[in-house]
Amino acid sequence: MSVQETANATGKAPVAASLSEAYVRFGAFTAIESLSLEIEEGAFYTILGPSGCGKSTMLRLVSDLIPAASGEVRIFGKSTEEARRAREFAFVFQDATLLPWRTALQNVQLPLEMGKKRGVTIPISDKTPMELLELVGLKGRENALPHELSGGMRQRVAIARALVCKPKLLLMDEPFGALDEMTRDHLNLQLLRIWEETGVTILFVTHSIPEAVFLGQKVLMLQAHPGRLREIVPIDLPYPREIKLRDTPEFTRHTAHLRELLETC
Repeated sequence: MSVQETANATGKAPVAASLSEAYVRFGAFTAIESLSLEIEEGAFYTILGPSGCGKSTMLRLVSDLIPAASGEVRIFGKSTEEARRAREFAFVFQDATLLPWRTALQNVQLPLEMGKKRGVTIPISDKTPMELLELVGLKGRENALPHELSGGMRQRVAIARALVCKPKLLLMDEPFGALDEMTRDHLNLQLLRIWEETGVTILFVTHSIPEAVFLGQKVLMLQAHPGRLREIVPIDLPYPREIKLRDTPEFTRHTAHLRELLETC
């Protein structure tokens, strides 16, 4: 049964990620306090908040990179460690972190090679690495080395690499933050197309209010000192979305509301 069929039958979409009274502490410092929420399977959530509010820490908590001091985090009903071992999720960082001596195609193939080398059974995308490069708009650049690609192209390789093991959850920590506005707009459109084609659940951290509104079905607004959930803001704008949407009164209404929240966080 598909996600949509399950939602229609039960009145509620299956849960991709759930956090219940989760705390993260670094020594005496509380980075995240009492974070509780559910992320529906197939949803696109963007995450906003002031510096130091725990946006990146939240993604690292979900991805089993750091432990919860207390509370519980579940990914598709599994512990974060179980979900990581099952390759239920993938992480895309702000830096593409490609191996410089490997071509774009070889970088995308790397997780499959590592799984085979370790004798680990991992999920494999329905699309080949070449098809994934085509999906992210890099057909014809499969033999290029990272230094021969622009910053935006390197990030697209990183996204293709993240998708090669067919994750059900994609965690993205400001992946377009270092790019110019035109490149960012182009990659926003590509990411929405990938989301619609694959059905992957996405948690996307950004510092950009317009980007958060343009991409997300819902925006998680976090508050700092310590990091905690301030508000979940639904974005009632239709898909598919085009860049001209940003010029509409409806878009401006959402950005204005989020700016007001951010100023009081």
